[in-house]
Parts: sequence; C-alpha cells; structure tokens
Amino acid sequence: MSSITGTLYIGVTNNILRRAWEHKFQLVDGFTKKYDCYRLVRYEEYNDINQAIAREKQLKNWSRIKKQNLIKLNNPKWVDLSHDWFPTNKRKIKKF
Repeated sequence: MSSITGTLYIGVTNNILRRAWEHKFQLVDGFTKKYDCYRLVRYEEYNDINQAIAREKQLKNWSRIKKQNLIKLNNPKWVDLSHDWFPTNKRKIKKF
C-alpha cells in the first residue's frame, strides 16, 4: 500500500479484497490509517503462508529505493491497482 506522497506499507493477508477495502476506507487503526496509505501499488500471491511471511520480512528489510524500484517494474506510474475493485459508495458493499 502507498499514500499519495509515497509512504509505503508492506503486509500479508489471506483476503486481499477485504484488506484493500479496510485500508482504502480506513477501517482499521494503525500505520496505514495514520499515514493515509490506501493505494494498492503492488501485490504478490503465494500458496504457502510461510513463503508469504518470509517475503514480507525480506521486503521490509529492503531500502526504500529498492522497494520503489520493485514497484516501478510492473507499475511505473504507481497506479492504484484496486481503484476499480469497489464502488465509490461504501454502503453498496457487503462485508468480506
């Protein structure tokens, strides 16, 4: 996740739709709410949770520039990949 100013958040979830929804509409207190990180700029899929957690730890140890370069490989303009996942009116969405 990223803020409009480029603050980055890295995390793991077993339900990307639910988690993107929570971040986008600031439903959970914490880092992403505090720093307004609601744009999904990159994600990776894993079948094994242990591999996903290991990758999360690896990325969190990377420098900011290395993370930015990884994002730019597939998303050079940092487009919100979840921009069309949800209607703009939250009341139209059922809970995940």
